[in-house]
Amino acid sequence: MGTNRRNFIKNTVLFTVGGLALPRLTYSNMKGRFPTPGLKLTFEPYDLQLKHVFTLASSSRTTTPVMLTKIECEGFTGYGEASMPPYLGETQKTAARFLTALNLTQFTDPFRMEEILEYVDEAAPGNTAAKASVDIALHDLAGKIMGQPWHKIWGYSPENTPNTSFTIGMDEPDVVKQKVDEAAPYKILKVKLGGPNDKEMVETIRLATDKPLCVDVNQGWDNKEEALEMVHWLKEKGVEFVEQPLPKNRKDDHAWLTEHSPLPIIGDEAIQRLCDVQEAVGVYSGINIKLMKCTGMREAHKMINLAQANHLRVMIGCMTETSCAISAAAQLAPQAEWADLDGNLLISNDPYEGVKIVNGKITLIDRPGIGIREV
Repeated sequence: MGTNRRNFIKNTVLFTVGGLALPRLTYSNMKGRFPTPGLKLTFEPYDLQLKHVFTLASSSRTTTPVMLTKIECEGFTGYGEASMPPYLGETQKTAARFLTALNLTQFTDPFRMEEILEYVDEAAPGNTAAKASVDIALHDLAGKIMGQPWHKIWGYSPENTPNTSFTIGMDEPDVVKQKVDEAAPYKILKVKLGGPNDKEMVETIRLATDKPLCVDVNQGWDNKEEALEMVHWLKEKGVEFVEQPLPKNRKDDHAWLTEHSPLPIIGDEAIQRLCDVQEAVGVYSGINIKLMKCTGMREAHKMINLAQANHLRVMIGCMTETSCAISAAAQLAPQAEWADLDGNLLISNDPYEGVKIVNGKITLIDRPGIGIREV
């Protein structure tokens, strides 16, 4: 065996992730390329500009505050993002305070993800979007060092990605029709309900298209019997599933509705993190996993595995986000039955280019890390 070959083996260990063994360079032995000052975390605030007023059952907005993060390690840069719609309770100020308090320079090996992200999670309660921004950047960094996208590292088949839905927020009929026209490239529409004119919203869309629909009520209905009547009506209108119809703390009512519903009932606001997955069994048909709720890709991956083990159907969702967080979530899409990864399509100032939607289908890019680049 030649000297170069012996040195390579000496300076290489096996890094196992998702059951896949990959070669990993040890930083301490690669002089000149990987010094040991620690990981460098930087961040900056950014405001997403929405193409339309975004109206839910309980609020409306035209912008979404985010925090863009970077983690650098000698020649490599990983990108992350925290998207903070009002209901999460996070702001650019709280994210900056949380991120400032972190000391990632104590870590010199970005592949020690469990250790690093456990430290980040335990640094303070809550702050799930801020934590996700670190998680995404760290995954992007590690994937770039390995030269592989995360869907490959996890062993997922990119052709198994589902179509993404395109969100139609509550609005006046003329605006709803305009939104439906803009959604022409997409094969399934997600309709926001929970207001006083739910049937009018659906009827307006049905006059414009016969595409499959899913609906997101955002906890906007209050009575389980009336909710069941509405679900039966929605089934007749070509709706495929109903997301978070009742307030999230109404566990027994959701279990009753799920038992009697002709459509799958999906938990969203009620299902935040890994510890909530087991609680969804017998209450919902499936769960909507979002990186901003669960602290990022690491925990989302675990949530998918646990949900599938408990025969819960899986949806991958998002907030209004840039292509950074959307592309990160898309790495998990081959394991989901449904996807709602249109957050970057709803904004006019996306600073990144990443995952593509081709004929309505999430199309992963064979680019290392989470698959994005700055534009």
